[in-house]
Amino acid sequence: MRIIVGFAPGGALDIMARLIGQWLSERLGQPFIIENRPGAGTNIGTEAVVRAPADGYTLLTVTTTHATNAALYDKLNFDLIRDIAPIAGVFRGTIVMVVHPSVPAKSLPEFIAYVKANAGKINMGSAGIGSVGHLAGELFKMMASIDMTHVLYRGGGQVMTDLLGGQVQVYFAGIPSAIQYLRAGKLHALAVTTATRSEALPEIPTLSDFLPGYEASLWYGIGASGIRPLR
Repeated sequence: MRIIVGFAPGGALDIMARLIGQWLSERLGQPFIIENRPGAGTNIGTEAVVRAPADGYTLLTVTTTHATNAALYDKLNFDLIRDIAPIAGVFRGTIVMVVHPSVPAKSLPEFIAYVKANAGKINMGSAGIGSVGHLAGELFKMMASIDMTHVLYRGGGQVMTDLLGGQVQVYFAGIPSAIQYLRAGKLHALAVTTATRSEALPEIPTLSDFLPGYEASLWYGIGASGIRPLR
């Protein structure tokens, strides 16, 4: 059986897929292969599942990006609601705004002031156009009245690599992919994006503490190729 991930290896969605695949393999007694199909904001991976036989042997990791793509793309070769059969919701979680240690800001107000003082010099990485991290970052830019250069990647793992290396300075990341680096002191967390603080990072404030009305969250689930054929 295959589990298709619409991003490159190393991101939060990929981590989730591998954990689920291992659990299912142990439970069902057959291998589950994780297949990364990055590109076009998960649309390449989604279309691969839509084109697969509707026999339950090809699964899709579904995330917030799949919901927003219907509004971001004028023409898609599939209809997510029609062509992907929902199986289970797995996780609803928080995004954390993380920065490279070279950024001198220790709080969100300090970061906003730093970006304004360094216009055009701050890079914000994302796992793809329309990804939840990208949209969370764009909402932050709009509400804080600042500008950062959006650097597009094919997956969260690639963003994290360049963030650790200092090629980008800020990333709105899923907590599972960032928490180990936060605990090791390799990255700094400035805020979480949900309306309330995260149990995993209880000491980190919310963006809405500084930007009233800000809220962004993510969810993950599993789907499979549906009954109807591709248009």
